[in-house]
Amino acid sequence: MPPTAASPVRIAFLGGLGEIGRNCAWFETDGQAVLVDCGLMFPDPEMPGVDLVLPDFSYITENADRLVACVLTHGHEDHCGALAYLLAEVSFPVYGSELSLGLARNRIEEAGLLSRTELVPVADGERRKIGPFDIEFIPVTHSVPEGFALAFHTPHGVILHSGDFKLDLTPVDGRRTDLARIGALASDGGVALLLSDSTNAEEDGYAPSEKSVGQALSDLFAAHRGKRVIAACFASHVHRVQQIANAALSCDRYVATLGRSMGRNVAYARGLGLLDIPEDRLVDIEKTADLPPEKVCIICTGSQGEPMSALSLMAAGDNKWVEVGENDLVVLSAHPIPGNETNVGKVIDGLCRRGAEVVHSGLAPVHASGHAMREELRLLMSVAQPRAFIPVHGEYRHLVHHARLAVEMGVPEESVLLAEDGDVVELSSGGVEFAGEVPAGYLYVDGIVGDVGAGVLRDRRVLSEEGLIVVIVTVDSQSGAVLTGPEIITRGWVYAPEAEKLLDEAREVVLAAVEEHQPGEAPADYETLRRRTRSALGRFVQERTRRRPMIVPVVMEV
Repeated sequence: MPPTAASPVRIAFLGGLGEIGRNCAWFETDGQAVLVDCGLMFPDPEMPGVDLVLPDFSYITENADRLVACVLTHGHEDHCGALAYLLAEVSFPVYGSELSLGLARNRIEEAGLLSRTELVPVADGERRKIGPFDIEFIPVTHSVPEGFALAFHTPHGVILHSGDFKLDLTPVDGRRTDLARIGALASDGGVALLLSDSTNAEEDGYAPSEKSVGQALSDLFAAHRGKRVIAACFASHVHRVQQIANAALSCDRYVATLGRSMGRNVAYARGLGLLDIPEDRLVDIEKTADLPPEKVCIICTGSQGEPMSALSLMAAGDNKWVEVGENDLVVLSAHPIPGNETNVGKVIDGLCRRGAEVVHSGLAPVHASGHAMREELRLLMSVAQPRAFIPVHGEYRHLVHHARLAVEMGVPEESVLLAEDGDVVELSSGGVEFAGEVPAGYLYVDGIVGDVGAGVLRDRRVLSEEGLIVVIVTVDSQSGAVLTGPEIITRGWVYAPEAEKLLDEAREVVLAAVEEHQPGEAPADYETLRRRTRSALGRFVQERTRRRPMIVPVVMEV
């Protein structure tokens, strides 16, 4: 009998393609699947009232019996932050590095869902049989320690997922991206498909080494020896925290953390040996008030201008522990994520109003990207020599630039697939091709999952941009005669005390619409009256003010 052909590998992209965040992909073969990452995204200004944005889990929940595990590339929220929400619906183990699992564990534990998963640590270079896949965990350098590229060893060749990475030759912890192993994979059977981080695909050159930030921080601390230093960065950026602490210690300062996630992550990273801050130099935030300013360094959250973060509360003068003033140097050791620029600008303004000196990445090299730039992407492509390529992790323009770069590097144009969220691709002995679509919309979180839908967001945008008009009228159910009203209440359309004439005209329009019926005709029913009221008032408002506020008619029959 001829040998049975190996099953194809199907990859469904549930998030992260055409956006920054929500990274999540479904890898399936032989009827079993592994999820690569399960991240969230922070809302943009077009999502009023939304706290977080998750992938659409419907495809996962409908195929939950096939899911055998989730594998994490690293511990950033945009790659692991949605796990707690998915575990509420589906139970599965999670594989990743010690730090990645620790960062993911925080949200899972807060949600009370640790019993629904098993957190399985893996080491650099380890290979694990997870369901139908033989997965190798290859070290890569990123802005959070212990990141992995994933090599899926399949009958059709290796599928290499880069994870988020950069080619930092002098990383803080000495753990470099393992290009030698990737080159060995290329030589031994080859890389059938490469999926690679596209975040900086528009940026020429190489990303600066993380160690360059350490030197810039040391220079700032040395130049401001008489001031208290407050440094804000991502709580997960353990290497940045280490370099801030090193700069502080070199100036004989004590280090304090501020912000729940910062304190928690620092304690966890110290426990793993990933962060070296002497016990006698780490103090509680309340003790800093008793120390001279020149002896204090506070490392805090809020580098993205998050409304209730430690730094935002300082800028507003509402922080319980720290009052910012002229004797403070504030360092924002992070670059604003796209969409956060306005919030970051407001925080900087608030700090400056209080007299603080503020240094950010636009003024000094106090931040280095954790994502590979074009020359690094070329180098990875040259080492991996993939037969096919799909750009991942980035906004659409990033994916386009990365796809063009792959063609320049010799990947056949027909083997470069520009996929988006919801696309399914299939790798078989014949190569890679598109193979359908799956649901991949947004799941909005506003307090609780499922509380917000697209319709609710649309209503919120209308309310914020055009305002609200509520019309209340009471009619006789027998005769249809108006008994009271119409009463018009408005918010955000016109200011009632200054627009009495306009509101009187609006009442007349509503009254005419409600009383509209032919002699001998039965009074209109409730729904008809509501429809007439909304339609007539909508036309009037549009004609007189060129606006389209939300109109809520309330018709009561007695």
